[in-house]
Amino acid sequence: MIAMGSFVTRAVVQGIPLLYGSSGEILTEKSGHLNLGIPGIMYVGAMGGVVGAFFYETRTTNFNSAAAIAITMGCSVIGALLMGLIYCFLTITLRANQNVAGLSLTTFGVGFGNFMCGSLIKITKSEVPSITATKTSAAFAKKLGEGKIPSVLSYSFLAYLAVILAIIMAIVLRKTRIGLHLRAVGENPATADAAGINVNRYKYVATCIGSVIAGFGGLFYIMDYANGVWSNNGFGDRGWLAIALVIFAIWRPSLAIIGSILFGGLYIIHYRFDGLSLAAQELFQMVPYAVTILVLILISLRRKRETQPPAHLGLSYFREER
Repeated sequence: MIAMGSFVTRAVVQGIPLLYGSSGEILTEKSGHLNLGIPGIMYVGAMGGVVGAFFYETRTTNFNSAAAIAITMGCSVIGALLMGLIYCFLTITLRANQNVAGLSLTTFGVGFGNFMCGSLIKITKSEVPSITATKTSAAFAKKLGEGKIPSVLSYSFLAYLAVILAIIMAIVLRKTRIGLHLRAVGENPATADAAGINVNRYKYVATCIGSVIAGFGGLFYIMDYANGVWSNNGFGDRGWLAIALVIFAIWRPSLAIIGSILFGGLYIIHYRFDGLSLAAQELFQMVPYAVTILVLILISLRRKRETQPPAHLGLSYFREER
């Protein structure tokens, strides 16, 4: 039971970055935009947090946990928001191909993050190719209710925030006028435009907010899971797993909560088997993607509208053709 509880805890921690990334992508896709730049946005969100934490820790003599958290989160928000605005400008204003723009954004985000943090590594003249924000990480990783509630329910505030945001998003999308308008934009922007809904505004806001939420996924990974240690290309394929989770959750933030824990567990399940070869470990890490493909096939066969993506997903809107 203790071993199972430990596994569940690790699965949740692994799944939180995926939940942030998938929640941000779901919000973006509800507006009709397929943002394949989520991995790069998560990477830049992590990079922004590390840069903010690094300069705060090195420039202050009186470390304050609240200030460190605020500065780190603020830098992460700025980085992710700028990435979101770049994507919006390319795909909404210039109507560039969304697939190409998203993939380009991912490549740019990873390269830019490696360049910025690589520069910090050179500034510190560290013999190890990494930088560490230990104090800030300790502030982020502090578990709420530790010692008062079961350890399987005790996590950092960013973990609880991910679940809260997903629940709020589910309520807004299903129960509010704003959510109705956003879904209308994703399903049929021409009809929404004719009804007086500002299509571009909804697309911009949804994509930018989605980018900020996804950026928190990268921040959680660095400050909680990785204990504040940055190493170039250390984020792995979690950004792509977050996009896969969107399909698994059939574009529902509430299902993404459950799916993120499942994906997190599948991502680390090979550690529960001793003596696995490297090839076998790689096969186990393919399981989340295989599950996603299976879900995609099943929802395609069922052909129910509520399990399908927004009808205008991935397509640019040309008002002149309305």
